[in-house]
Amino acid sequence: MKTAFEEYNQIVASIPKEIQEEVDLEMAISNKIYTLMTERGLSKVEFARALGKRPCEITKCLSGQHNFTLATLGMLSTFFGQPIVTVG
Repeated sequence: MKTAFEEYNQIVASIPKEIQEEVDLEMAISNKIYTLMTERGLSKVEFARALGKRPCEITKCLSGQHNFTLATLGMLSTFFGQPIVTVG
């Protein structure tokens, strides 16, 4: 009988590598935004207000389920005064 951990590992192993990479990037970007937001002492509501967004949009950004455009990443990098994503 398989354990839940073994089944989980089997499911994860069956996910295509490009999908795993996409999810990893989405989560890394969301974590970076959350870290920068909390370092500034901003709540979701305050952050949303500062960006002219609705709080539900910020929740989506922080959940790892948002498909960030380059324009959005550029705007966030400008807001925080540092890159959200680095290439190289």
